[in-house]
Amino acid sequence: MADLFTVENLFTLLMLVMLQAVLGFDNLLYISLESQRAPKQTQARVRQLGIGLAIFLRIGLLFILKTVIDKVQATAFALNTSFVSGEFTVHSLIVLAGGGFIIYTAIKEVFHMIAINPGHEGHVGEGSTKSVASVITWIVLMNLVFSFDSILSAMALTKNFVVMATAIVIGGILMIWLSDKVSEFLQKNRMYEVLGLFILLIVGIMLLTEGGHLAHLKFFGHEVHQMTKTTFYFVIAVLVLTDVVQSRYQKRLLAKQEKLAHAQAEETHS
Repeated sequence: MADLFTVENLFTLLMLVMLQAVLGFDNLLYISLESQRAPKQTQARVRQLGIGLAIFLRIGLLFILKTVIDKVQATAFALNTSFVSGEFTVHSLIVLAGGGFIIYTAIKEVFHMIAINPGHEGHVGEGSTKSVASVITWIVLMNLVFSFDSILSAMALTKNFVVMATAIVIGGILMIWLSDKVSEFLQKNRMYEVLGLFILLIVGIMLLTEGGHLAHLKFFGHEVHQMTKTTFYFVIAVLVLTDVVQSRYQKRLLAKQEKLAHAQAEETHS
């Protein structure tokens, strides 16, 4: 434990915590949206338990990856046909499955929003409430899917297990705090739930491209390239900017319509 307090290890720990924060945004959004499927009075506890369990499992995953890293990266099976080819590893299969599940979740919730019954307010999780255990399970599983990148990146920066485990714990505590803030924001600003779901859709696409890149996946001879974090944040910025401009423009149109209706009402009375 004393090794943790060297200047080099403290600097590495700071870098790893920052890395967890940068790579953890997509995971944070998923946790915030998924927790809304639980009964309202249990949502905060669900987030805390889910992330808390995931912290211990991440440390376990870190130990396993340090031990069997070569086997995880080794080819599980290869595929070679006239239109698709690739060499799939355990890592790539997990990332591909996670990306596919997130895309399915986002699309399902979007369709739920636009197919609600008149007179009922639709939002994430409404009409599809899950048990506390089910939501916690999905939060833990998807947390592990998202953790592969951060753990492998951490292993590239240091070989010190204590430093990496400490960074995971600190990152998990920050995630618990931030997930509560994000969930509260979404509850108070329901209009941004649609934006959140489309960001989640982009997260799923990013994971699919990452999994395809890891598997050297090719379609009709064209290789799948991984979406970079820079591209991901640029797309998110464009989505947020578009949503803000559209919201303000919509408010302006509504104000004009109200003003016109008020003027017409005054003319009618006069």
